[in-house]
Amino acid sequence: MSLGKRRCDIDSEVTHKAWLNRSNILFTGSDKWSLDPRVTIINNNKSEFSIQIERVTVHDEGPYTCSYQARNEPRTAHVYLIQMKKSDSCSFSCVLTRKKGDISSIYFELKNAENVCASFFLSVPAKIVNISADISVNEGSNVNLFCLAVGRPEPTITWRHLKYGFMSEGEFLDITDIKRQQAEEYECITNNGVSTPDTRKVKVIVNYPPVISDAKNMPGEVGKTAILRCEAMAVPTASFEWLLERSHGLKIQNEKTRSLLMFTNVTAQHFGNYTCFAANKLGTSNSSMLLFSEYLSAQRVFIPTAQSF
Repeated sequence: MSLGKRRCDIDSEVTHKAWLNRSNILFTGSDKWSLDPRVTIINNNKSEFSIQIERVTVHDEGPYTCSYQARNEPRTAHVYLIQMKKSDSCSFSCVLTRKKGDISSIYFELKNAENVCASFFLSVPAKIVNISADISVNEGSNVNLFCLAVGRPEPTITWRHLKYGFMSEGEFLDITDIKRQQAEEYECITNNGVSTPDTRKVKVIVNYPPVISDAKNMPGEVGKTAILRCEAMAVPTASFEWLLERSHGLKIQNEKTRSLLMFTNVTAQHFGNYTCFAANKLGTSNSSMLLFSEYLSAQRVFIPTAQSF
């Protein structure tokens, strides 16, 4: 009589468990779903979940899956049985060792080694083993990212930008002449269908000089407050300075991406032109704006200009 034994070691954290052959359920806990009388359960306790198949034949070939749920997460271990040649007596075991709720290893025991009747294909979940570190580059540079994964069957690797979606397939992601819009996180996804995909992320910082995005002429009224705003986008963050002809009654408030020139009590002497400078290690940008009196009947139209150097 030829016997095939499949054993799955578990622990008290497991709430549901099942054995499957392909998509056919053999056992769910102690409930037998298989109509095959050769399939029986050996152990079903807190530490082990094992089944046995008597008189193993070529028709028993195929994948067998020990599926269980631990910590509210589904987990699986796989083994593939291949009938090599006829044998009077043959038995095998599949033992699952768990560590912190994860599958850490699977090993097999073949009895009657002189007359081998079966070989095993071990399915190993895809896992990322090495990935590029977070990087900081200047705009226009070439960026090369890598993501290495192992598993059986051999896993696929996909790169995606978390904002723009799919990028490419394969271990390497090459970006030529990178733009500031291509910054942020890139996700590497590896999958081989054995378990849930494994994912890891790489953060790419793209440095570029300041670009002033908001600098407008503003009206003012004598005796009231007024504000001129200067906003700039830059990586690293820009520092701000103002070119002032007078500073009395003025207050400068710098924030992360903008600087505010505040007039606490506007006088006639405050009306005029003001220039904002935004700078970081890659360059400087400036823009001029006008604080004008809204009561002047003839106003000089002033168009803000921006210049980078």
